[in-house]
Amino acid sequence: MNIQPVDRHFRKQERLCGEIRTEKLFASGKGFIVYPLRIVYLVTDKEENAPVRVLFSVPKKKIRLAVNRNRIKRLLRENYRINKHVLFAEMEKKDASLHLGIVYLSNEMTGYTTIGEKMSTALQRLANSL
Repeated sequence: MNIQPVDRHFRKQERLCGEIRTEKLFASGKGFIVYPLRIVYLVTDKEENAPVRVLFSVPKKKIRLAVNRNRIKRLLRENYRINKHVLFAEMEKKDASLHLGIVYLSNEMTGYTTIGEKMSTALQRLANSL
């Protein structure tokens, strides 16, 4: 019985980089809201590096102080890292790749547990809709 451990790292290959990919994601991707998170996703051809590539965004218009924006992004990344196995399993079944954008919508700072619950709900909903 060979059980693979769940990879809980957030590697550079899993980050969505590049203006072309980002524009394509927001122009032709589908999305939904699990407040305070907006999820935008686009299923693409299978990529070699990572089955899911993700981008985190906290608009300056919503959260003015850079310290607070960076804290929210850290919380988003951490909660994604813990819950990403749901998406990875789904994309392995589909033999495809997923580009994902997570945008923070609230004007207020949110705690770790609230973001964790919403992130878990959002990723489960995304996995079910794929």
